[in-house]
Amino acid sequence: MTEMVYGTVVSRSGEAVLPRWWRTVDKTTILAVFALFAIGLLLGLAASPPLAERNGFAPFHYVQRQAFFGGVALIVMIAVSMFQPRDIRRMGVLLFLVAFVGLALLPFFGTDYGKGATRWFSLGFGSVQPSEFMKPGFIVICAWLIAASHDIHGPPGRSLSFMVALTVVGFLATQPDFGQSALVLFAWGAMYFIGGASLFLVVALFAATLGAGVLAYNSSGHFARRIDGFLSAEVDPRTQIGFATDAIREGGFFGVGVGEGSVKWFLPDAHTDFIIAVAAEEYGLMLVLLILFLYGLIAWRCLFRLMAEPDLFARLAGAGLTLLFAAQALINMGVAARLLPAKGMTLPFVSYGGSSLVASGLALGFLLALTRTRPRGRFADIINGKNR
Repeated sequence: MTEMVYGTVVSRSGEAVLPRWWRTVDKTTILAVFALFAIGLLLGLAASPPLAERNGFAPFHYVQRQAFFGGVALIVMIAVSMFQPRDIRRMGVLLFLVAFVGLALLPFFGTDYGKGATRWFSLGFGSVQPSEFMKPGFIVICAWLIAASHDIHGPPGRSLSFMVALTVVGFLATQPDFGQSALVLFAWGAMYFIGGASLFLVVALFAATLGAGVLAYNSSGHFARRIDGFLSAEVDPRTQIGFATDAIREGGFFGVGVGEGSVKWFLPDAHTDFIIAVAAEEYGLMLVLLILFLYGLIAWRCLFRLMAEPDLFARLAGAGLTLLFAAQALINMGVAARLLPAKGMTLPFVSYGGSSLVASGLALGFLLALTRTRPRGRFADIINGKNR
């Protein structure tokens, strides 16, 4: 049977890896990611010197570390984006297994750094947060299981993916990290729905999640305090949320001026969870809108390219990674603006944090690989899944 060509890309035998990658990858998404990282460094120059001073470091200690880890993340993103979907599947499964072992060991060897949640392994010179690396691996392994359930005589992939999701959420809840738990369930639910689940089942799972939230509120003081603070009509101006909302209000449309903001002197997490408050105060609404646009552009480009993807695994994994990336960004900004309860979640590629940056690089590398324009082989090869 004649060759089938996907899109406008024609298979060129013997073509080198780099030219083929450049011809098929989504360059707009790459540019948007680089722009977000540049904005993150700019905001780090404003937000991190006060923290460095309090901790006895050089003024730009955290900026230098952010530049290093961000550089590693971008290199990882570009390198991983050169792989094929079958390689992404293998890498994702391996990443999930390693990160899951890390999650299981946290109660015994982890630390909370005084934040009330045991989420990190202290390495002396830094720390590692397993949940950040678990998320892209979780998306890939669940997409693989759901896609496999559509094969003739395939495994019960949907049920298995549900068991994996519940297990992961259980480990995250013990930290406790209910924000990451909700994010993981959201991404899994979206993939489950795209993979053919009925809307009724998705709604039932959403209702069960709300029930679990009520249970968590009644059993976890850490979770209850955050919900009570969010629902309170009055905001304590001495809390992080109070400082963040005041900073956003003060910034207005064009900000108070570069280096003139005050919120970075009061917020201990100004360079991580509340970096958007620094952006809003010093640069105003215009920079916040630019950041929103860049995240929206990445999500739109990836979902648009995935609409034409015939491989179910690539479509499911790509959609899950896209929604995970976009939802985390919206949650971070929503918390700073007091639209959502405090979650302790970073802003991808903008916030400081080695684990967050490198894990985001891996996730976007997976996504770029899955959204590359690829030529298709013979029709029989497509049917047999040889191009997956």
